[in-house]
Amino acid sequence: MSKQFSEIGINAQLQQSLSALQITVPTDIQKKVIPVILNQKDDVVALAKTGTGKTAAFGLPLLQLINVEKTNIQAVILAPTRELGNQIYSNLISFSDNIPEISIASICGGVPIKPQIERLKRDTHIIVATPGRLVDLVKREAIDIKNISYFVLDEADEMVSALKEGLDSIIKEVPKSRRTLLFTATMPGTIKQLVQNYMSKHVVHVEADMTTLGHQGIDHQYVVVEPIEKLDVLLHFLNSRKGERGIIFCKTKAAVNKLAKNLAINKFSSGSIHGSYAQSIRDRTMEQFRNGSIHILVATDLAARGIDVKEISYVVNYHLPDTYEAYVHRSGRTARAGAKGLSLTIIQQEEVEDIADFEDVLRIVFNKFKKADSQSIEENNGLLWARKIFKTKPNHNVSEDFKTEVKTIFHHLTKDELIEKVLANYLAQTSSSSSKSKPTK
Repeated sequence: MSKQFSEIGINAQLQQSLSALQITVPTDIQKKVIPVILNQKDDVVALAKTGTGKTAAFGLPLLQLINVEKTNIQAVILAPTRELGNQIYSNLISFSDNIPEISIASICGGVPIKPQIERLKRDTHIIVATPGRLVDLVKREAIDIKNISYFVLDEADEMVSALKEGLDSIIKEVPKSRRTLLFTATMPGTIKQLVQNYMSKHVVHVEADMTTLGHQGIDHQYVVVEPIEKLDVLLHFLNSRKGERGIIFCKTKAAVNKLAKNLAINKFSSGSIHGSYAQSIRDRTMEQFRNGSIHILVATDLAARGIDVKEISYVVNYHLPDTYEAYVHRSGRTARAGAKGLSLTIIQQEEVEDIADFEDVLRIVFNKFKKADSQSIEENNGLLWARKIFKTKPNHNVSEDFKTEVKTIFHHLTKDELIEKVLANYLAQTSSSSSKSKPTK
C-alpha cells in the first residue's frame, strides 16, 4: 500500500497544494528523505536518479521547517544552472501556494542584477541561486547568508566539477552550524570529497530508485558510423521520429551551433541552447520546447541541466560524454515519471570499447542500433531536399518575363512528370558530387 504525504509528516497546507497539483503519492526518494529532514538534525546525502521528485523531497520539508516569524534568510538552495534554478523556484512557489507568509526569491544569473538587489531588501526566507550570481551578491554585500539554517545543493555532482570555485567561496560564507542537504544523481569521488570536507561527521545517507543508474524505462542504444556519414545518420533518425520531442547533446558550444545550423537548413523544428546565449534567448527557446513549438533541442551538458519536460521520447548523444555522470544526466532527460524513452549514442569505431566501460560502471546494457543503409540515407536526403523546396518562400523579385519563359518550358508537363524530371535531376547531381568526393586510389 502506497504511503500518502500525511503519513510521512507533510502538513495540511502543503498537502492541499500538492492535491491541487494532482500529486497524491510520494516517490521513493520523497518517502525516504522527507521524514529524515523533518525529524532529524543531521546532514543528508541523497542519491537518486533524475526525474524522481528530488525538488519536492527537499522543498516540502524546507517549507514546513521555515519559521515565518523570523525575517532573515533561513535556507539557500544552490543549483548549477539558471534553468534548474528557475524550475526549483517555480516548484516551491506552487508548493507554498497555501502558505502566503513564506517569501521565496530567485537570484539566478543571466538576468539584470539590480532588480534582484532590490528584491533582497524585502523579507526573504528562502533563496534559490546559481553559484556565480550568489557570489556576486555576497561581494556587493547585497545579501546576508551568515545565519542560514539550511544549505541545499541540488545536482551537486555538476557543481563540484564545473562550478567548484564559486561553491567553495559560498561555503566559507555560510555558518558551520547550518544543516546541509546534498542531492545528486551520481556519486563521483569529488562528491565524496565534498561530503568529507564540508559536511558534518554525522551524515545520513539515503539511496533511492538506484536499482540501475541507467534509469528504468530507457532503451540504451549505440550506432557506429564513419565521420563522413554521422550527420546523415542523425538526419535519417530524426526524420523517422517526426513529431516526437527529443534532445541532442553535443560536447561543445561550437558543435551545438554547427549542428543547430544544419538542422535549420534541413527545416527541422529545432532550437539550441548553451551557456553563451543570452538568458532571454535561452528562456524563449525553452518555452518553445516546452509548449511544443519546436520538437528538437540541441544543447551542451550544463545548459540542459534542469530541463524537466514531459514526453521527451529520445535523447541523442551526438558526442559520447566525457564522464559516466554526464551520461546519467543526459539519458535522464527521457523516460521521466515512469515513461519509456530511447537514449541513442552515435560513435565511431574507435569508441566502441568505451561502450563496454559505460555498461560496467553504470550497470546498464547497450543494444546496437540498426544503422540505415545507403539507399535509405539517399532517399532520406531526397526527402529533406524536397521539404526544403516546399518550405522555400517565393522570390517576388523575379521578373514576370523570366517566369513566363520558365513556365513555357514546363507548360506541357503534368505535375507527376515534372516531379519525376526534377527528382531525376537531383539524383544525378548528388550522384555526381558524391563520386567526385570519393578519394582516388
